[in-house]
Amino acid sequence: MGLDQALSFDLNTIDQSFIENPYPTLQNLRQFDPVHVNPDGSLFLTRYEDVRAVYRDKTMVSEKTEAFKEKFGPGPLYDHHTTSLVFNDPPYHTTVRKLLANAFTTQKLSKMEPLIETVVDELLNELEGSGDVDFVSQFAMRLPTEVISFMLGVPSEYRYKLRGFSMAILGALDPRITQDQLDVGNEAVREFSSILNDLINHRRRHPEGAGQGEVLEALIFGEFEGRKLTQEELIQNCIFLLNAGHETTTSLMANGMHMLMLSPDQYALLVEQPEYIDLAVEEILRYESPLQIGNRMTTEARTIGGRLVPAGTFIHTSIAAANRDASVFQHPDKIDLCRQPNRHLSFITGIHVCLGATLARYEGRIAFRRLTAKFPSIQPAGEPKRLPMARFRGFKRLPVRMEPRGTDV
Repeated sequence: MGLDQALSFDLNTIDQSFIENPYPTLQNLRQFDPVHVNPDGSLFLTRYEDVRAVYRDKTMVSEKTEAFKEKFGPGPLYDHHTTSLVFNDPPYHTTVRKLLANAFTTQKLSKMEPLIETVVDELLNELEGSGDVDFVSQFAMRLPTEVISFMLGVPSEYRYKLRGFSMAILGALDPRITQDQLDVGNEAVREFSSILNDLINHRRRHPEGAGQGEVLEALIFGEFEGRKLTQEELIQNCIFLLNAGHETTTSLMANGMHMLMLSPDQYALLVEQPEYIDLAVEEILRYESPLQIGNRMTTEARTIGGRLVPAGTFIHTSIAAANRDASVFQHPDKIDLCRQPNRHLSFITGIHVCLGATLARYEGRIAFRRLTAKFPSIQPAGEPKRLPMARFRGFKRLPVRMEPRGTDV
């Protein structure tokens, strides 16, 4: 690779090889063309300082009404992505974030620890003696699904549908999608909305039925400066919370397990010294960020990386590239579970910093602490299969052999 390959890169034509391993391409762009102009005029940023500066610049916006109108056309996907928190800016963003943030305070989330521990232990007990397992479907997906579903009052009979909904809705955010993907995404929003509409209406009628730790009631009846969420805002932001609350954490778990299988010495370190678990979770997030690409748009002319960028420019921020920038992270392509400091951008920064970052960290720390205590040996048990998406990085399938303590390996 070199300058010619960097200059000819087009985010809108990436293929499966990029999805499988984007890092050589990202390193090449960071070295030769860090403020890359795609053929459609959008920018693709790969340097840490440029990505961080964009996220902290209050003149940059996330609102994508016009972009999504062109991408999705009228329909459920357009309605969802233009109503949910992540693709909006103040004042709407401020109001909705204040109302949602009440459910994700450190104090409230700390009370979720016993629930997370119980779910983790139950899932790990099921894996014991199971032989080869698919870590995604049998653990990584089930843990965050149970937790966020409990918080939003989603009955167990619907939970098996959540990942399919997420894949369809989040997959539609990739740079290039087919008509089939568009159709599946619209149907996912439509079905998901119907389920949530019924759940919200039931909780309105029976607020006393909310279980301890459930936050749906607070979202329905909560106010900020006299403003409540409308029914449509409730539905679409609950979809956002359910997707964000379980899909990226699923990938955190699966990416972490894959990393640890590639680095048995690092896994052995965690088995012997579990005090490094907190640092390990941060390294997993840095090395294989579940969210790989973010977006912003300029509202004023800005200089980025020495290039004058006019107002109205669409910017793609490569979180994956920023997290492996050698100017910030020593030996960035090496897995170091003791890495300090670790100022990764996987939860973004600025006003759009990830609302569920604390919950994801709780789940990751508890899961890997208990997993390493119960299973001192892990190894691959087959060929993994990546999610077919560039914007989000994770696995559809991850076959693993996990040996519990007391087992001859």
